[in-house]
Amino acid sequence: MGQPNVSTRRPRLISGTAIAAALVVMSSGCGMASGMASTERSQLEPISVSSPRVRDGGPLPSDYSCKGSAGNPPLRWSRVPEGTKSVAIVADSNSRTGGEVHWVVFDIDPRTNELPEGGVPVGAVEGSTTNGKVGYSPPCGVQENYRFTVYALDGKVDLRKGASLGQTLRSIADKTIAWGRLTAAHIE
Repeated sequence: MGQPNVSTRRPRLISGTAIAAALVVMSSGCGMASGMASTERSQLEPISVSSPRVRDGGPLPSDYSCKGSAGNPPLRWSRVPEGTKSVAIVADSNSRTGGEVHWVVFDIDPRTNELPEGGVPVGAVEGSTTNGKVGYSPPCGVQENYRFTVYALDGKVDLRKGASLGQTLRSIADKTIAWGRLTAAHIE
């Protein structure tokens, strides 16, 4: 398995304008971190993200696409900083024509370091995706890039199941202290 893509993000305190910009960027498939200046991103700790079924930069197995039936791929993460109160995961597509958020899971216990195939850890909450669905919305675009981003948070998102995408992403952005990402280059 190749090296996971490890990234750093923004400092904990940023302006409301920067958060709003990050959310617009995220909802368009460019990632919450993409809207932040590189100096802001470099001030956060990286998380290592991997999967026993998806290699960073490799294809997303079709089992995890709209042609498969496995649901979400299994994910693992490490190097979550001390002081993390919860973990969140956002799966999105990165497209030149706009992206889509395929999955949002939050309030994952910080002692958890993996997510099972086709499921979420006990106590975790799933928010709405771009299409309004709650839970994993399997991607279909064969040539798209798909990103599974793990965020370490300094508090719980504390929203109900099915909370709106904008509300959920804003809460995640407000609480992020570290992040890492695994990217699938296309669907096999």
